[in-house]
Amino acid sequence: MDLRKWVWSTCAVLGFVIAVSEYSRCETTWEVPRFDGWYNSLGYPRRGAVGSHLMRLVPAHYWDGVCQPVQEPLRPNPRTLSRVLTGGPSGLPSTRNLTVLSVFFGYHVAFEIFDSRTPGCPPEFMNIPVPKGDPVFDPTATGTVVLPFQRGPWDKESGQSPSNPRTQVNMVTTWIDGSSIYGPSTSWSDSLRSFSGGLLTADSERNMPKRAQGGNLMWSASDPSTGEHGADGLYELGNAWANENMFTEAEGIIWFRYHNYVASKLHMEHPEWSDEKLFQNARKTVVGTFQNIALYEWLPGYLRDKKLPPYPGKNQVEYACRQVEGNRRCTGDHKLWSGYQKFVDPGISPEFQAAAIRFGITMAPPGVYMRNRTCNFREVINIDGSSSPAMRLCNSFWKRQSPNVKQSQDLDDLLMGMASQIAEREDNTVVEDLRDYMYGPLKFTRTDLVAVTIQRGRDFGLRGYTEVRKALDLPPVETFEDINPELNRTNPQLIHDVAELYERDISKLELFPGGLLESHDGPGPVFSAIILDQFERIRNGDRFWFENKQNGLFTEEEIQVIRNMTYYDVLMAVTTAEENDIQKNVFFWKDGDPCPQPTQLNESMLYPCTNATKLNYFDGSQVGFGIFIVGLFLFPVVSFLVACMVAYLRKYRYKKFQRRRKAGDRTEESAVGITAHEWQGHKKPLHPVSVEVDEKRRLQVFDRSGPALRSLSLCSQNYLEVLLSSDCQRKALLLKVPKEYDLVLFFDEEGKRAAFLKHLQPTVTDIGQEIRVREMREKALLQEALTREQRAQIVETFIRHAFSKVLEIQKRDAGDMNGVSREKAREVLQCELTASEFADALGLKPDSLFVESMFTLADKDGNGYLSFQEFLDVMVIFMIGSPEEKSKLMFSMNDIGGTGFLSKEEFARMLRSFIEISNGALSKNQAEDGIKAMMQAAGFDNKDKISWEDFHFLLRDHDKELQFAQLNVKGMEKQGKKRLSRDQRVSFICPANRLSIKTVYVNPKREQYIRNPVQQKIQQFKRFIENYRRHIVCFIIVYGITAGVTLERCYYYGLQADSTGIPGTSVVGIIVSRGSAAAISFLFPYMLLTVCRNLITLCRETFLNRYIPFDAAIDFHRLMAMTAIILSVVHSLGHVVNVYIFSVSDLNILSCLFPNVLSNNGSELPLKWSWWCFQTVPVIHGSFALLQEPRFHIYLIPPGLLFLLDKLISLSRKKVEIPVVRAELLPSGVTHLEFKRPQGFVYRSGQWVRIACLMLGTDEYHPFTLTSAPHEDTLSLHIRAVGPWTSQLRELYTEESLLELGAYPKAWHSITLYLDGPFGEGHQEWIDFEVSVLVGGGIGVTPFASILKDLVFKSPIKSKIQCKKVYFIWVTRTQRQFEWVSDIIREVEEMDTQELVSVHTYITQVAEKFDLRTTMLYVCERHFQKVWNRSLFTGLRSVTHFGRPPFGAFFSSLQEVHPEVGKIGVFSCGPPGLTKNVEKACQQMNRRDQAYFMHHYENF
Repeated sequence: MDLRKWVWSTCAVLGFVIAVSEYSRCETTWEVPRFDGWYNSLGYPRRGAVGSHLMRLVPAHYWDGVCQPVQEPLRPNPRTLSRVLTGGPSGLPSTRNLTVLSVFFGYHVAFEIFDSRTPGCPPEFMNIPVPKGDPVFDPTATGTVVLPFQRGPWDKESGQSPSNPRTQVNMVTTWIDGSSIYGPSTSWSDSLRSFSGGLLTADSERNMPKRAQGGNLMWSASDPSTGEHGADGLYELGNAWANENMFTEAEGIIWFRYHNYVASKLHMEHPEWSDEKLFQNARKTVVGTFQNIALYEWLPGYLRDKKLPPYPGKNQVEYACRQVEGNRRCTGDHKLWSGYQKFVDPGISPEFQAAAIRFGITMAPPGVYMRNRTCNFREVINIDGSSSPAMRLCNSFWKRQSPNVKQSQDLDDLLMGMASQIAEREDNTVVEDLRDYMYGPLKFTRTDLVAVTIQRGRDFGLRGYTEVRKALDLPPVETFEDINPELNRTNPQLIHDVAELYERDISKLELFPGGLLESHDGPGPVFSAIILDQFERIRNGDRFWFENKQNGLFTEEEIQVIRNMTYYDVLMAVTTAEENDIQKNVFFWKDGDPCPQPTQLNESMLYPCTNATKLNYFDGSQVGFGIFIVGLFLFPVVSFLVACMVAYLRKYRYKKFQRRRKAGDRTEESAVGITAHEWQGHKKPLHPVSVEVDEKRRLQVFDRSGPALRSLSLCSQNYLEVLLSSDCQRKALLLKVPKEYDLVLFFDEEGKRAAFLKHLQPTVTDIGQEIRVREMREKALLQEALTREQRAQIVETFIRHAFSKVLEIQKRDAGDMNGVSREKAREVLQCELTASEFADALGLKPDSLFVESMFTLADKDGNGYLSFQEFLDVMVIFMIGSPEEKSKLMFSMNDIGGTGFLSKEEFARMLRSFIEISNGALSKNQAEDGIKAMMQAAGFDNKDKISWEDFHFLLRDHDKELQFAQLNVKGMEKQGKKRLSRDQRVSFICPANRLSIKTVYVNPKREQYIRNPVQQKIQQFKRFIENYRRHIVCFIIVYGITAGVTLERCYYYGLQADSTGIPGTSVVGIIVSRGSAAAISFLFPYMLLTVCRNLITLCRETFLNRYIPFDAAIDFHRLMAMTAIILSVVHSLGHVVNVYIFSVSDLNILSCLFPNVLSNNGSELPLKWSWWCFQTVPVIHGSFALLQEPRFHIYLIPPGLLFLLDKLISLSRKKVEIPVVRAELLPSGVTHLEFKRPQGFVYRSGQWVRIACLMLGTDEYHPFTLTSAPHEDTLSLHIRAVGPWTSQLRELYTEESLLELGAYPKAWHSITLYLDGPFGEGHQEWIDFEVSVLVGGGIGVTPFASILKDLVFKSPIKSKIQCKKVYFIWVTRTQRQFEWVSDIIREVEEMDTQELVSVHTYITQVAEKFDLRTTMLYVCERHFQKVWNRSLFTGLRSVTHFGRPPFGAFFSSLQEVHPEVGKIGVFSCGPPGLTKNVEKACQQMNRRDQAYFMHHYENF
């Protein structure tokens, strides 16, 4: 209860404070009218307010009954109708001597009660086509000119159906309440007030209003005669359109002055009154005076003495207006009223606004006089500095600075001139100033006011002239001639022309043209009835009308004083005019009135109107916008180049780091001989070399660091041909070398070149040779040289044609020489190979025993070169010979003496030459062991000599290898037509002691299903869907949502956003930019889910793993990222379109699109493209909210929270220091770390962690796969030093570093790590398959080390695991590269009592076994394994293969060995090339209707 009392007390106090403050503000005893017109009618508060509906006298007439106007061809062209209807001479005075002051006072009254000229939103255009050849607007007869016209504002709730057609709204108050003086809102009024003495703010001159300095209050169209635009320089008045021309501007200033005059007078009478009280009292007096003058002085004169009925009073007859069948009309019902009629709707009728009141344009003169008090009509200054008798109307629109009206006295002179000047005659004629030179938009600065008025009537849906006439109970007219018999008598051609335009159908005649035709000496009966009806409703429905005694505004005496006021009294009060300077009735000039006009003005007496000009809003922006667009398109390219530069710098730093590491191990030998630079080609840099002639008369070319690059025999030539350069400082020298590429040297100076020639001279002279020297220009010398590349092309063509002879390959496959010159063909066929070129073709070292033996055998003439025929003879045997021929050739290669026998030493030398081909795969001891095993297996221990028969008997079990063995030669890979596929030839041979185990065969024995191609494609598609169903479902979900949010925005802005105006403006750009923005807003945040490693690891252990392919998270991340990037580009392109369209669109269009950012003040000029590109793009793109409020957070919050949770999980364990238990530096740059297992650290084999080393920085984490098994007490990693961080980590555990840290060898305990993980990946799922294939390459074997140990541990304890067999394929360049893997495999082989693991090692450094070069090496391996039950290379029981693994054949054989298995898991880890080959083989197998190979991979 106490609380309730306290609340009520507080509310009472607040109410009292508000009441007191409101009272102190107003300090009035009457109700102060609102500025916006609301609550004038208490029963209908919105009536007459700003934004109220126009009230139709007759129903709307639209083409579709809703909103579409009736236009051509159903109605005449407005411009044509304007010229026919209102064309005629100017200079005819008003028949009733109405003054120009009366005309522009009428304009001011119109501004007071309506404004529907403000363009409506969304922007809709009804541009007026200009007839071809129009003398004013289309003098060049283009036929493409249009007069811009934008439809007016309307109520968005209207225009929905024929029963609810479009209804226009009034942007000012309908009441005559001084809105043209004080503004239509409180804020507007406050901006005009000085808040001192109740006055309105004045400029430096006290009786002139202040000029605008920016802001959006005043409508600020451009000056069509000078092009000036912007609000600066315009007067700030209550009427937004007050500055339209200088004459309506003068009317507005009069009432500004009159307010300050009344306020000052009140202040003198009541000095104690506050500013608010003075202002409100002055305001009500000014408004009352304006009401009286407008309705009781100006209106009767405008309507030819037709007056309104007296203001309704008690016992007075009221011609009440009631609504009958939707029409408003006056009736003669006699009722008793007491003043204000609250049921009367004062709403402006479209018929009044768009037709009747427009009659005043016929009385506007082409110019306006200026005079002083002494009747001196002054000359006015034109825009070019010349003078005229009067101010031209067409050149007086929207003047910011006028040379004729600079001071208040100039304004007085203008008003006195307007009071003395007779208006134009009240007829159908309109002066050219309004008909041809009315101001227009900046894009087309002139327009036709008559045509615009006609078009406005169509926009408003006005009924025809005859229908309105009928609604007003006026006598009907049947023909055009009946409209105005007097006009038909005086100007029948006019009636005829107008009738022809309307096809002589009077029912089509529109209201405004019909009203002009009927008018004579003033508005005709239709216009007069409409105008009287409108003003009577305004007066009778106004609760604050000055004559209403019930509102408390005025006393009876004050009302009478106001009734006695005239416009003359106002002018006398606010101008310098004295009593006799102007006539009493300023709206008429009669004979005897002061200061008659010199003459009635016509257009020929005045300065001509400036022609229409066009303005391209994009002028001045083309260069900047073009540069921006080019920059925008170059941005991806520049970004790519920057990325390449960054990658290059990282690579450069890494190489520099490696060079720094190796710098201590490498000693550079000093150069010997003469130093020079070898030229190797046009696009290659010079290579520093040194040259010297040795004791064998060979010219040796050395690298500066020591190794010999070339050796040229000087003895085999009859003479030496030397070419010298004769220009470019004479530094170049070319030494012609027959049968090889030439030697081109550049010396530092000519003296060194001369010294080299002098050095050659003795050597050549001693053997009876000579040096032939020629000189030529350096450019010609270089063209003469045969480069190494050119020589290589010749050798390649040589070899390819040799194979084309041997294998009968088509010429097009071997390289047809028909297109080459005869000289080149002869050069190829006469080419002879050197020993080094022969070794390079075989891919071996020049000093190899195999190369030496084979070259010696092939070189029959002993000249040190192989001719085409010699090379061909050897290749025939190697490529298509029988096994006996091949074995005999290998035997002959080592039978140096040709005795037909090999000694043990020669036989060992032969084996050593083959083993040597392994490129160091075997150590020297391993090689000797292999030779001994071969001799022992062949039974050669007791033989002194070995015959060919013995050698061939040794190969009896390997006929297949010899049959298919060929010699891999460079260029032969292009002749693949005759070669057997490697997948067809490889078998997986098991050790001899495991013959009972089912062998893995190459060719599956299962019967293949034979289908036609269509069935095969269908089956492949079905298997693809089955194999990737999880991926497809996730793809559909994610991209379905992406497409959904995109289409929703496109649909909204394309079809539903009519109220925004987008569909009619930049529909393509907006749809593209907003649709892509919605997709980007979805994709970028939800990409975070694909990198939430902790959450993915947890979800792998749940049922979600059956539905979501977590292994593809990173691939999906890339896919989403690429999609988002592409959409970002599309988004940018959409904005490019938008920026251009917005930069060339009027401000009234842009203000409709972006009402929260831009407001329409009539200035028309849009903001420059730079504003759209830069100022609307703050730090967060989209937060400027041009079209919609930012919605990115809606998409960001869910994935953002999950991502934050994932990072919090990582942060919770990152800062736990873990000591290293053991560290070991292994060969091949591998560091083995064993560290303590944190408490509660649970993981699965195949998972990985991220570690940071405190001594290398606490924030730099790197991922590594665990090589320890889950059952082990410690964690272990094998880290290869390939980058700066891993290399620095390895250096920490060197002996020197550990000595610096403390007591070696336990100093590694002081090096602690931070650990984050474990994280799951696909390898951990090996346990879920009955058969798993593990493929590891390089350092990628690390996850499989953990898996193999885990499998062997679980199998003896009979753990419930699904996996029954594991095939481990280890791909390595050499088995010595990762010897620690051999140790792990050896440990696995010892523990694997159930033979769950089958290991196959592939040594890629050695060529495949069906290369003749390694056939004997393969034979050695098999014999060694047969004798010692282990591999000669690895020392393991596992099978060792040479070359790269044929995954397709292997997977195919697995289907035969395990026919009952429906799904086989394949897990690969290593370089991208390896995993891609595995993936390709899996995809190939999955096309078949057999076992499904599910591939999981990681790239290292």
